[in-house]
Amino acid sequence: MFAPSPQLTVTVEVLDGEPDIHVHAGGQGVWQSRMIQSLGVEVVLCAALGGETGQVLRHLVGVELKARDVAARNGAYVHDRRDGVRDPLVVMPADALSRHELDDLYEMTLVEALRAGVAVLSGPAEDDEPVPDSVYERLAADLGGNGCQVVVDLSGGRLAAALAGGPAVVKVSHEELVSDGLAESDSLPDLAKACRKLADSGVGTVVVSRAADDTLAMVDGGFVLVESPDMSPVDTRGGGDSMTAGLAAGLAQGLSVEDSLKLGAAAGAVNIMRHGLGSGSGEVVREMVGRVRLKQWEDDR
Repeated sequence: MFAPSPQLTVTVEVLDGEPDIHVHAGGQGVWQSRMIQSLGVEVVLCAALGGETGQVLRHLVGVELKARDVAARNGAYVHDRRDGVRDPLVVMPADALSRHELDDLYEMTLVEALRAGVAVLSGPAEDDEPVPDSVYERLAADLGGNGCQVVVDLSGGRLAAALAGGPAVVKVSHEELVSDGLAESDSLPDLAKACRKLADSGVGTVVVSRAADDTLAMVDGGFVLVESPDMSPVDTRGGGDSMTAGLAAGLAQGLSVEDSLKLGAAAGAVNIMRHGLGSGSGEVVREMVGRVRLKQWEDDR
């Protein structure tokens, strides 16, 4: 798991009428790693840690960690959720890594990913830029060219860069495809057209999450709709990240793409019924896998 700069997260909630403060390691890669681990798959998180936030994060990640100590500070946020809605109070962006820090992180990630055989390239927080977008192109190309299955869960410039490296799997939301100008709308035909564009860059599998609607997946040139179990949502944030985690975990276990899609859909469904991102037990996820349905979909355009 490439997670260049995890975040320190502080959330204020209410317990028995009093403020209840939660301090966690966060960020896309951290949440995905936790879900992968809960599914019984070994995961190594490759990250840069620096500043006081980095010192705290080292003790909170919760999965096997390979960290490069850096001068650049990790980002952090404080959210107030006492009224049930997340209210951002403070957001501290991550610092950019120096050239030597980036080189060391890159080398460390390359070694661990080649050993693992499956790598997930995750992004930092939306407004953070600890590493240049070109890193994602280099990693996708260098890992894929040496037999590693690369799973990408990115958007914007990071996604464009990773696509140039030819990853094996791309997971993206329908909102991201539209906002990035890759799809004209969120209709299924337009999303399918966008999937074909991504496949033209060498991507074998494209997975498009569609919020509460069935996920669209392009596998070997054909399309399927992934129908997830219907669960009562508690917090919808992180459902897509858990889907990516389940998909990557399935590939690491040697499952087919179709069975990996089912595992990913089940993981995403379980995540939204819990407080906390990247959470949910592997036992519940595996129980839900049998309730995921794949339906062939034909583009009539």
